[in-house]
Formats: sequence, C-alpha cells, structure tokens
Amino acid sequence: MQSAVFGVADAQRRDAADPLAGWRERFVIEPDGPIYLDGNSLGRLPVAAVDELATAVRGEWGGELIRGWSHWIELGREVGDLLAGPVLDAEPGELVLSDSTSVNLYKLAAAALSARPDRHVVVVDQDNFPTDQYLLQSLAAERGLTLRPVTADLDAGLDTEQVLAALDDDVALVLLSHVAYRSGAIADLPAITAAAHEVGALVLWDLCHSAGSVPVPLRAAEVDLAVGCTYKYLNGGPGSPAFLYVRRELQAQLRQPITGWFGQADQFEMDSRYAPADGIDRFLVGTPPVLSAYGARAGARIAAEVGIEPVRAKGMALTSYAVELHDAWLAEHGCRLASPRDAQRRGAHVTLYHPNAWQLCQAWQDAGVLPDFRTPDRLRIGLAPLYTRFVDVYEAFHRLREILASGSYRSYPVTRRRVT
Repeated sequence: MQSAVFGVADAQRRDAADPLAGWRERFVIEPDGPIYLDGNSLGRLPVAAVDELATAVRGEWGGELIRGWSHWIELGREVGDLLAGPVLDAEPGELVLSDSTSVNLYKLAAAALSARPDRHVVVVDQDNFPTDQYLLQSLAAERGLTLRPVTADLDAGLDTEQVLAALDDDVALVLLSHVAYRSGAIADLPAITAAAHEVGALVLWDLCHSAGSVPVPLRAAEVDLAVGCTYKYLNGGPGSPAFLYVRRELQAQLRQPITGWFGQADQFEMDSRYAPADGIDRFLVGTPPVLSAYGARAGARIAAEVGIEPVRAKGMALTSYAVELHDAWLAEHGCRLASPRDAQRRGAHVTLYHPNAWQLCQAWQDAGVLPDFRTPDRLRIGLAPLYTRFVDVYEAFHRLREILASGSYRSYPVTRRRVT
C-alpha cells in the first residue's frame, strides 16, 4: 500500500513550494521524454542556446565571416567573468573558458610543478577521476616525481585527516576533486587548501561536479588553481569547453607549458618570440571553439542569473528526498546508499549500491528513466536543481521499486558492453 508520506501529492506539494520551479521552462524538455537523472554527466539544452547557436551559424559564421572575430575573440573571458561571483567565488579576470578539462589540468599542474622545482611529491586522491590520475602519472614519469595517493572511501569520500597526514615540505602539488565523481561526497576544500599552504605546496581543485551545483569558496579559501567543465550542471552542451581558475596573485608567477598564440602578449604582432600575456590570458593556447563557447555562454548566463545559493538549497532538498525514498522503498530490496547521508556533505547527485546495478540501470532506462552507472555496482543519480522536479524523483524511484520487487532486471545482460 502506498504511504501518504511518499505519495505523488507530497511530491507535487514540494514542487509547488519550489522557488526554482519556473527555471525548468528555460530548458528544452520533451513532454513525453524520459525522466532525466543524468544532468551531472550532460546538462539539458537551454532554450536560449538554440536561438543563439542558430544566429551564430547563419548570421555570424554565414554573414559576418572573418569579421566575427571582433567579438568571438572575447568569448572565453566573457564566460569566465559570468561565472565569477554568482556561480564561483572568484573575481573577474580569474576565470577563463579554455580547452578541455584534461588539457587545463595538464597546463595548471605542469605550471604548478615548475613553480616548485625543488619538491618531488604530488598528492592525489586514489579514487580521483581517471583523467586526473592519468595526467599526473604522465607528469610524474616525465619529471621523476613521486605520486602520493590518499585513500578515499568510495561512499564517504576523502578523509581530511588522511590528506593532511600526507603533506610535508617535499609536496609540490595537491590535486583533488571538490565533489567526488562517484559518490558526490564533498571534500573540505578550505581546510585542505590551508594545510597545503602551510607546507608550501600549491593546490589544484577539480570542480567538474561542483561548478553550478554547490558553492566553491575559491577566493575565501585562497585556492591557487582550479579547473572544471561546463557541460554538466552549467548546461553548456556536449563537449563544451572547460574553464580554468588562477588566483590573481599567482598569475604573473606561473608559466604554463603550452605556449600558443592566444596566450601571447601581443597576439597580432606575430612575433616569433613568445612573451606571455598579462593576467588570465596567459593560460590560453590556441583558437577557441566558438560555437561550443556560445553554448557554454547560454548555460553560464542562466547559472549566473539564478546564483549558486538557491541552487544549492534545492540540490540538498532533492537529494534528501531521494535518500528518504531509498530508505522507504529500495533498501529492503538490496540497495544501499553509497553517498554521504548528511546533505551538507554531498553535492547534487546521489549514488546507490546494488550488486546488480548494471542490470538495474538497463531496466530503469527501458522504464523511461535515464540514470548513470559507475563501477563498482553503483547507480549514480544526478538531480540537476534547475530543471529536476520532485515529481520526477518520485516517479523514477517508484519505477525502480517496481523493477526491484518484480525482479525483472535479472533478464538483462550482466556484463557491461562497450558503446562505440
């Protein structure tokens, strides 16, 4: 029998009281489309991006041609300044849209290591996103450095005390994710940053699951460096360029390793000798992806207009509701919460463990819900606050409960197949 506490009427009441409910209209959502619970992998398409991209293609690329560079060239800084303040705790001129997350990680990590030439250790989260680990492995091999991995609990995330215990005066760089990609656990960014600075190390934070979902105290915590993508909670579109952050006080001290002509001080003098530009522009490389940058700008404008605090409040409300439904409906069928139970300690996604998570993921998709799967045996559920409703969470979990109760998921393949 359906409990009134977790009935559809309760979900509807929560939506009626939601101050962000109207923002859902700013996104392209098909009335008969699936319930989308994967906004932490790819955000929805902003309505404004459709018209802006059409104008950019027909009116600018088609009409302005090369003259379009008079305003295209400023897009990276424009998007960075949009994010500075309302979305990320930074000042204009400290953020810029540039390249991919992986390329930005390489640029900033290499620059940080070069700024600490007499140190030989890099501290990294052992469960950090793979690209972060791969890049550090490459840099460490090239420079004869030692990686010092810190063990993280797959569900609870980083233990701050373990990170602090890994720090000493031979550490050049600490590279960690603010929000764990697997569980959504939030690391103690201020405490870790302060401790790293006490031993003279630089800190580089990966904000891919933070930007647009939780507050990030970059300036307040005196963070040195950060990178993040724009296609998740910032809704910039598939493959939209990433951003990088360099604290203003460090910009003149660091020299990034990929010295392309967009980072040149006097770009159009075409001087054969490289001289880095002033400020954040020195961390640019080559010609930016203009059309993708328009998508990123459309998403960034929405995020900046809303501001991060209302988004954070709804994110905690949505994930708490999901945890309540899990406890009431799913735990008895073998599911286990694989995220921090305290809403203050998790981002805007919730992860559930089940030994047949891959089969459940396939069955759930066939039932009209799009979640995500992460090893080992985890359903990752992204609850993007700008467009996810409480009734979406209710209906999705209701369908999952039916799948679990019936055992219908057992008919799906056990082995995950590579999608090409």
